[in-house]
Amino acid sequence: MQRIGLTGGIASGKSTASERLAELGAVVIDHDELARAAVEPGTIGLDEIVDAFGPGVLAPDGSLDRSALASIVFADADALSRLNAIVHPEISRMAAEREAAASAADPGAVIVHDIPLLVETGQAETFHLVVVVHTPADQRIERLARLRGASLEDARRRVAAQASDDERLADADVVLDGSGSAEALRAQVDRLWTRLADERSAEAAADRR
Repeated sequence: MQRIGLTGGIASGKSTASERLAELGAVVIDHDELARAAVEPGTIGLDEIVDAFGPGVLAPDGSLDRSALASIVFADADALSRLNAIVHPEISRMAAEREAAASAADPGAVIVHDIPLLVETGQAETFHLVVVVHTPADQRIERLARLRGASLEDARRRVAAQASDDERLADADVVLDGSGSAEALRAQVDRLWTRLADERSAEAAADRR
């Protein structure tokens, strides 16, 4: 089994890389998806968020109002830390369950943990390989404003709430350039996949000796 941590700043192109890895045969564990599951109505996670930030973070149907919560945590580093302390332990538990199931089904699986805050949460050392999709912060801010409709102020706040480019690159074993087209990024992922397959073949050959 190969365990890979995939990360990148918001609007870096990480989702494109993650999707391509899944297409190539990797088991992708999406920590954003787990984060959503951890705060669904009726979960302890959502109850703790309401206790920490007040009922104003709830939508009329009782679900989490993500925009309301984002307006709080992306403007306040302490609030973001409180949110992470609530959500991350539950995400880790669910991720471990999914990895165990994937490994049991295929001991030779390539398991990719798609983790937006991999660096911020200090998880780099837990993976065989850390892959960073890198797009400079200024370009990511522009993408957030142009493609996702964020105001420039909100885009800058969201980027500033994450690790800096330098911090992320310092933890990288592999850097994929996300500043170009989606096609160019997918081609880089394809080359990485070939490298991973070669490494698995070499390890298997060594084990047979």
